[in-house]
Amino acid sequence: MSPSSTQKKAPQSNTPTFAHYAAEDFVQGAGVAIFHIASARVVVCSAVDRRVGKYYFLPKGRRDAGEDTRAGAEREGFEESGYRNRVLPLPTAHHQPQAHPRLTAPPMTAEPIWVQLMPLARNTKQYLLFWYIAETLPPDVEPLLATAPNEPYKPPPAYPASLTLKERVALEPEGYEPLHHEGTGVDEDEAAYESQLVGVEEAMRLLGGTDSVMADVVRRGWEGIQQRSSMEEQGEEVPEQFESPEQLAEAKRDTTLRSVGGS
Repeated sequence: MSPSSTQKKAPQSNTPTFAHYAAEDFVQGAGVAIFHIASARVVVCSAVDRRVGKYYFLPKGRRDAGEDTRAGAEREGFEESGYRNRVLPLPTAHHQPQAHPRLTAPPMTAEPIWVQLMPLARNTKQYLLFWYIAETLPPDVEPLLATAPNEPYKPPPAYPASLTLKERVALEPEGYEPLHHEGTGVDEDEAAYESQLVGVEEAMRLLGGTDSVMADVVRRGWEGIQQRSSMEEQGEEVPEQFESPEQLAEAKRDTTLRSVGGS
């Protein structure tokens, strides 16, 4: 896909504004574009509405209480599409500060690439929706997350900080198809969802064209993957001494658990 062919028509950010919402008046959610990098395809869901017929969308939904938006995006991606996934660090432009001590800025991060504000519940609640980029899981990770019926969802491990995209693709045998799990929806509507892996251009068309935020999530995600791949090929790979924000959070959580367990 040529970036220049879509950039001019991409949706634009709205003007920043002031707004205030008490806890009982807003809802946070997360959505995700799940890429199978080796085949340059992305997961697109579909459903049928009696008024408009068949429509297409990226998986998304409300995060659970106590769950961060990144983890919520991965879980919703699995529940609505049937594809296990993990958020993919990319060279995304953002304005978040680096964690202390601020020695350097990691070249890759898994920050959301769009946020949408939409009214819910007959315009009585404000919905804050964060969009992330993720990848399907390699075949050796899939078995680690298997659960029995009615067992809680298992979150995936973070993308390894020192793993290049070329090395990641090599973890799959030639022609590998990511596993699609049946019956992952948690309610009647989600149970009726269908999903498929389609090419990037086709996904953008199905999602409403270049002026659609969901289509632009796909565009930005694929361009970020291409940019990361180019950086790695030029020797600008992620330095091993700098972990991704996801790896740092995971290490901090493990350290805390060991401390509590040893006390």
